[in-house]
Amino acid sequence: MMYLCTSFIYSMVILIFFIAHWYLSLFTQSFFCHRYSAHRMFTMSSGWEKFFYTISFIFQGSSFLSPKAYGIMHRMHHAYADTEKDPHSPKYSKNVFDMMYQTWKLFRAINRDEANVEPKFTKNIPNWKFMEYIGDSWGARVFWVAFYIWFYVMFATHWWMFLLIPIHIMINPIHGAIINWYAHIYGNTNFEVNDTSKNLLPIDVLMLGESYHNNHHKFGGRANFGVKWYEFDPVYPFIKLFDALHIIRLKPNNDLNYM
Repeated sequence: MMYLCTSFIYSMVILIFFIAHWYLSLFTQSFFCHRYSAHRMFTMSSGWEKFFYTISFIFQGSSFLSPKAYGIMHRMHHAYADTEKDPHSPKYSKNVFDMMYQTWKLFRAINRDEANVEPKFTKNIPNWKFMEYIGDSWGARVFWVAFYIWFYVMFATHWWMFLLIPIHIMINPIHGAIINWYAHIYGNTNFEVNDTSKNLLPIDVLMLGESYHNNHHKFGGRANFGVKWYEFDPVYPFIKLFDALHIIRLKPNNDLNYM
């Protein structure tokens, strides 16, 4: 009986850890990298910017996304969606893994200032060089991988749980692939746009509003990705809360803005 109780508790620890990592990493990616760095839907002080840099590093772990590189690449995606210049389009990739690899190569080149980027894509991009360096270092990535393995060694109760470790290691590229590949192939559209973006999920709890991709491509600067009454964007209430607490400053008439 004691063994069964302990096994259940440890299994719950693994489940909670996995869910927490999925959503906390996704939240920092959506709130900080996407809505702040790429689209500047709101402003924040340099102190708060460093705070969100830091928690992004903690929550994203081994697949930490450079807000600088993410912001630049995502602006390129909006400017060149579904053309040969698009950093990640299913139209120009053999499969999802090929797209992820091509995206990673360009992302790394941008992060290391080795890519030829037009100046219009770099305007007001955050760039805390210290955290960019730490997050991109092999030492940090190996540390996080070792931490995930240690955690599962301590708490995993079945062999199949160890199959979740690769998801932890690659969690942000997986998030990106879900949207950049599948939300350009499957789903529905609310608006006619000049690309293949679609709303992947009608009620998006899995991707925290990011799968309302067609809505976002229509109104790129709109802080609330949901448009229809049932399209709930879980990140938007946090944006409103942070604005009310003066952590950020949401741009006036933001719901009317688009990139």
